[in-house]
Amino acid sequence: MSISSSLNAGVAGLNANATRLATISDNIANSSTFGYRRAFADFEALTIGGSQGGGGFIAGGVMSATTRLIDEEGSLVATRNALDIAVSGRGMLPVRSIAGLNSPEVDATMTLMRTGAFRLDANGFLTTESGLVLLGWPANADGSMPIYARDSESGLSPIRVDRNQRVGDPTTSMTLGVNLPASGTMVGASGQSLPLNVEYFGNLGTSETLAVTFIPTVPASGVASNTWRMEVRDSAQAGALVGEFSIIFDDSRSAGGSVLSVTPGSAGTYDAASGKVTINVAGGPIEILVGAPGIVDGLVQLDDTFSPVGIAKDGSPIGTMTGLEVDEEGFLIASFDTGYARKLYQIPLVDVPNLNGLRPLPDMTYQITPQSGAFLLWTAGTGPTGRIAGFAREGSTTDVAAELTAMIQTQRAYASNAKVIQTVDEMLQETTNIKR
Repeated sequence: MSISSSLNAGVAGLNANATRLATISDNIANSSTFGYRRAFADFEALTIGGSQGGGGFIAGGVMSATTRLIDEEGSLVATRNALDIAVSGRGMLPVRSIAGLNSPEVDATMTLMRTGAFRLDANGFLTTESGLVLLGWPANADGSMPIYARDSESGLSPIRVDRNQRVGDPTTSMTLGVNLPASGTMVGASGQSLPLNVEYFGNLGTSETLAVTFIPTVPASGVASNTWRMEVRDSAQAGALVGEFSIIFDDSRSAGGSVLSVTPGSAGTYDAASGKVTINVAGGPIEILVGAPGIVDGLVQLDDTFSPVGIAKDGSPIGTMTGLEVDEEGFLIASFDTGYARKLYQIPLVDVPNLNGLRPLPDMTYQITPQSGAFLLWTAGTGPTGRIAGFAREGSTTDVAAELTAMIQTQRAYASNAKVIQTVDEMLQETTNIKR
């Protein structure tokens, strides 16, 4: 009977609009919740029987379906904490319940989140207040990254940092920006050697010294030789000779004063392409830039003055960690009071084919499902993924003004469906009165 189908349609309308109001209330309640994804109620008409153009019509009503729009992005909100992390663009952060690390009874499956306020807990784990630990790929001791599987979480480890760690940065390269006097290799010069001590740092953060001596070749007659012998001795090896090189300087008009050639002697090697010599100190090899042929860089021979004008080196003594930051590529970088910075982990971004197919969980986290598709781990900023932002949280995707507008529409639709039910009730009463 058509009149009873009208009643059913009105009841269905009440239920559908009640569902829509529930999503609106949830969205408004979470308008200030970081990482919140708004819910959306979609209506679908139900068609029951009847033929096109037929005399009767049976109301089918309406059915509601709710969806959480996980693929929408919220705006980034700046914070003062370096370990407040958000994703700018596509992708999600991998996390895991810290309770599951030591208890097999707690689910330790990897879940995903868009943003989090992370802090170091008492055990050094990078966690949220709700007990979610951030996952990342551990870096090698020198800061380089091994190759990890991108379709598996097997390479991911809970990020754990020793805040009291002390590390040293050994010296591996130097630049000798020194001017040698051109007059030192001329006929009648004194032939006096020129000493230079350069500090470097060993593998254990100790301060060591390279004793560099420049010895001129003085000709008995004729023109200047423009030749020097450079000897390098290592204090960590009781002054052992670790480098010996014969250096000839160019005296042409176009490249006067630059290195013409470097010939290794009993110790050390030379690469003409890079202009670097390599010596082996107690802790390992050190590359020293002395200059490539035809390029005024490193050692030069000009004028009559011995001037160390540009000596530089890497490395640092033992330092204490002072801070942690996350860069846009997802590297967790520890900084030390000596100015040294070291990469500890790299945080990948997780992507799935259908973000809206993820299963929402508490604490603004999501679980991978068959509907979302298999996940893949990406380096932030590559492939389809965006970048990671430190000092930031992602805001809610709720638009309060739009939700209030939808709430008014829902209220009116609900009242209209209630009016339909009221009208059907009155019509049924009229029908009953006819029988009387």
